[in-house]
Amino acid sequence: MASKLKKMKSRAQIEAMLNYVQTVENNALQFDEEAILRAYETDEDNQSLGIKVLSVFGGILASLAFCGFFFVSGLYDSTGALLMFGVLLIGGAIVLATQIKKVIIDTLSVSSFIIGLLLFGFGLAKLELDENTLTLVFMAIGVGTLSITRNYILCFVSVLVINGSFLTLIISNDKYDVIHFYISLLTVVTAYFFLNESKIIAAGKAPAKLYSPVRIGLIFSLLSALFIVGKKGIFPLLPHLIWLSSISAVGAIIFLLPKILDVLEITSKKHRISIAVFSLVALSTTALCPAISGAMLIVLLSFFTNYKTGLAIGIIAFIYFVSQYYYDLSFTLLTKSILMFSTGILLAGFYLLTYKKLMSNEKV
Repeated sequence: MASKLKKMKSRAQIEAMLNYVQTVENNALQFDEEAILRAYETDEDNQSLGIKVLSVFGGILASLAFCGFFFVSGLYDSTGALLMFGVLLIGGAIVLATQIKKVIIDTLSVSSFIIGLLLFGFGLAKLELDENTLTLVFMAIGVGTLSITRNYILCFVSVLVINGSFLTLIISNDKYDVIHFYISLLTVVTAYFFLNESKIIAAGKAPAKLYSPVRIGLIFSLLSALFIVGKKGIFPLLPHLIWLSSISAVGAIIFLLPKILDVLEITSKKHRISIAVFSLVALSTTALCPAISGAMLIVLLSFFTNYKTGLAIGIIAFIYFVSQYYYDLSFTLLTKSILMFSTGILLAGFYLLTYKKLMSNEKV
């Protein structure tokens, strides 16, 4: 009740602020009030991201414990029991998440959903379905869950299920180099979601509710695919095709660069050209490690849209992928140290540039 009253009070404050702004502008200012309020409410619903993430991990641990009990009890031997319990748990999770909005219910629903997926998958496997059919069923479950529920955690897990299904199709059909095209598609979709936030949220209540979980799900999906490409030995990829995964990320960064320079108020043509040339040279060195350019794109997109969670995830991924890249290089320790030192200077320069601009804006 207290949280509901707080939200109502905050909504009233926003409405008052919008009315004041319109009065000051003599009604000349036009804006979509409902879209703004809807965006605020969406943000309110997704503030406690840390709690939601803990709920996901808690649900995974509970799911593993329950599946362990299922094996010990002998129910695993019954195909009908596996399928029945799987369907009931998946359906129950969706109903719980749709009808009741509590953190403890979120944990219970995600546990039921994951357990249901595992049991249903084991049941289908006992029917000796081929891997492609089994994977397509899981993909359909993920898409169906996204279309039915607006629960943050279930939507996030559904995006991961869909991504895992795509990766499984690639593996099961031994088409490992297709992952480059999949990464390109993920990169384009992720960039579109970031750069069209206002349009997606303003499209209606359902897109507004789905936006945040789908966005964070896309980030984790893209990073998981980049990890497969960035870590040697996971997929037997052809070395001369690795650069294909870098094209979309580099192209998106070049497209985004002028927008970021505008935000930083860098208007000098000379400076803009110098930064563009320097960025192209720096990005060209990561052509054989698309994970670096992909993580850098997530950082820039999050910075441009002021998405702090994505920024933190992108920075951590960037540091890891850079470290992994230099670790895998067949250079001497001295050469690797020089490269790491140069990269550190580059990042420090970017930090000082952005920090100086942001501080100057705050003073104004």
